[in-house]
Amino acid sequence: MGKLYIVPTPIGNLDDMTFRAIKVLKEVDVILAEDTRNSSKLLKHFEIGTHMQSHHMHNEHKTVEGLVKRMQAGENLALISDAGTPAISDPGFLLTRACVENDIEVDCLPGATAFVPALVNSGLPNDKFVFEGFLPDKKGRQTRYLILAEETRTMILYVSPHKLVKTLQEFKTYFGADRQISVSRELSKLHEETVRGSVEKVAQHFELKAPKGEIVVIVAGKK
Repeated sequence: MGKLYIVPTPIGNLDDMTFRAIKVLKEVDVILAEDTRNSSKLLKHFEIGTHMQSHHMHNEHKTVEGLVKRMQAGENLALISDAGTPAISDPGFLLTRACVENDIEVDCLPGATAFVPALVNSGLPNDKFVFEGFLPDKKGRQTRYLILAEETRTMILYVSPHKLVKTLQEFKTYFGADRQISVSRELSKLHEETVRGSVEKVAQHFELKAPKGEIVVIVAGKK
C-alpha cells in the first residue's frame, strides 16, 4: 500500500520551502500538481526530477478513483498546489477524503499557507478565529454576510484583487465603517504590504492605490 503526501509549497519566497518537502518530492513516484507549468519552475529550482501529473479542480472528480487504485497498488503520491497548502481553497479535499475512506495513509507536511501570517500580523485577536476563504460571488453572498455580521470571532477571508474595493464597500454595509480590519497582500514577496485600521480607512487606501497580488483580509469579530 502506498501513501499520499500533502506538500505545502512557498506562497512567494522560495526560501520558505522546507528540507522535508524537497526530500519527499524527490522520493515519491508521482507529483500531482495544480498547474504543471507553474510547478515545473519550483521543481527546476530545487533540482527535483520527479514526474508530474495534472490534478486540478476541473479534473479531480474524474481522477480520484484511479489515483486511489495506484496507491493501493503501492505507489507513493505527493500533492502540491500552485502555492501554499493543498486543500486550503485549492484542490485536495476530494483525494484526501478518498484516501481516508480507503485506509490509505495521508501524511500532511507542515509548511507555508497565506492566512496564518496574515492573521498573526493583523494585531487582531487570534485566540479564536474562523476561516471563510472566498465568499460566494453572487448567490448566497448576502446571506453569508448577514451571518458573518453576528460572528464574534476574528474572520479570515481570501479576496481577489479586482474585487477588493467592492468587498470593502460591502463591509461598510454589513460590518460598519468603524469595524477593524487588516489587509495583507503579496505575503513573503518583494512588494508585501499590510494595511490595518477601520474599514473606512483601509477602503480609502485601496481606492487610491489599486491592489495587486494575492490578498488575505482579517476582520475583527462583533463586540
